[in-house]
Amino acid sequence: MREALSSWHMGQVFYAYRTHPWHGRVLSQEAMAVWLGLNQAQLSRIEGGKPPQDLSKLMRWAHSLRIPADLLWFKLPRPTQEVSTETVPVVAPPEETPSARKEAPRVGVLLPVVIHGRTVLVPVNAETLAASGLGTLLGHSADSTATDARERDPMSPINRRDFLRTGVAAAALPGLGLDELEPVAAALDDARYFDGPVVSYFRRQLERAKRDDGALGPRKTLPVMLGLMGAIEGRARDVAPRVRRELLAVGAEGAEFAGWLYRDIQQPQAAVFWYDRAMEWAQEANDAAMQGYVLLKKSQMAYDERDALRMLTLAQAAGNARWQLPARVRAEVTQQEALGRAMLGDPLDVVRGKLDTAQDLLDSVPEDDPNNLGAYFTGYTRLLRDAITYTEAGKPSLAVDLFSDVLSTGRLSHRDTGFFNARRAAALALSGEPDEAANVGKASAQVAREVKSERTVRVLGEVLLTLDRWRGRPAVREFRESLIA
Repeated sequence: MREALSSWHMGQVFYAYRTHPWHGRVLSQEAMAVWLGLNQAQLSRIEGGKPPQDLSKLMRWAHSLRIPADLLWFKLPRPTQEVSTETVPVVAPPEETPSARKEAPRVGVLLPVVIHGRTVLVPVNAETLAASGLGTLLGHSADSTATDARERDPMSPINRRDFLRTGVAAAALPGLGLDELEPVAAALDDARYFDGPVVSYFRRQLERAKRDDGALGPRKTLPVMLGLMGAIEGRARDVAPRVRRELLAVGAEGAEFAGWLYRDIQQPQAAVFWYDRAMEWAQEANDAAMQGYVLLKKSQMAYDERDALRMLTLAQAAGNARWQLPARVRAEVTQQEALGRAMLGDPLDVVRGKLDTAQDLLDSVPEDDPNNLGAYFTGYTRLLRDAITYTEAGKPSLAVDLFSDVLSTGRLSHRDTGFFNARRAAALALSGEPDEAANVGKASAQVAREVKSERTVRVLGEVLLTLDRWRGRPAVREFRESLIA
């Protein structure tokens, strides 16, 4: 097993695990694939192919096999005269060969993340460091590499030994000033110092990550969120009961957001993991509204999978009065039910009745509403969701007008503009306007590449299938080329 782990090839680790004599007999690929959330053919390709590079999958598989963190292939830098061995861990290639250097991550900072009680070191690239604010703290620039990180002192802003003591704090909390670092670091170092103000700081960082997501996209927001969740889980076992409930309430909200980020990069298994974690923490925190909200998120995930019946029943479960949902969330739940009914072919007047109810609920929310849950669900969001519902109800021309009205306001984030333009392109294609659909789809594809939204790309792929009968038109050809570029 150690030899397989030293190869930096998870496929070899899988094979060594299956054939290890401890089991008494060789485990079948079919059995192990079930544990890993794969099928037999996928596991076979991983064992026999190139080393997988997707970090989130490697983390999930390592967790499934309970691989201790100290056996994973995240190396500390080699001691040199200039850089002490007490510096921040960096990602070092297994061998100093040209090919190994080429495949090494571009920046060398490893951030500790705790998942189910195990610490996993997460490598964060230069762009993420710069975007999250960690680069300022660590002394890295966006063009840093793993090699030059070893050649200079990355810890000039703060003392190396202090940073080691507060590594989780830096991982979880981007943009820390030195005046804020001390109390947060002390709380993470000793649970006796974990109090309400520290929990409040965690909540502010969660809100910052949510704001950043719209502009930066999921792949740059996710490492920060995983660090934050790791810090919460790592200390929740040790804090006082009163603080634990407050901390897990923040953790539940953060886990729900992490689930959304994984949905956006089209990793549903990881999304389900975090939604389940959000539900668990919300139950322990006695946060009924968050439990209902997670059911709503699972309903929306069922829509991603085109499972209309499950989507509808989850929305109905989310609407149960026992969750005590604020009016804004009840409006979103009602609109989700309308979408499910549209997909199942209910009459248009039934669907419209639900949409009208959702509008009435949203209109009843006061401007100074203290409930932050689902705050993104505004009048603009409602109109966009109505447009999607009309598309599913077979009225794409109505959807086109709604999409155009909202997108013309310029009120959406960069990522959301790209996604809803993809939905608009789908409605245009279904309305028999291939050239306009292709032009809108091309613009959406550009945004999807910039923010790396796999969810947007999936919708655009569906648009391309709808446009197949017009594939010879120049605009459609250009759209196809932009999507596969």
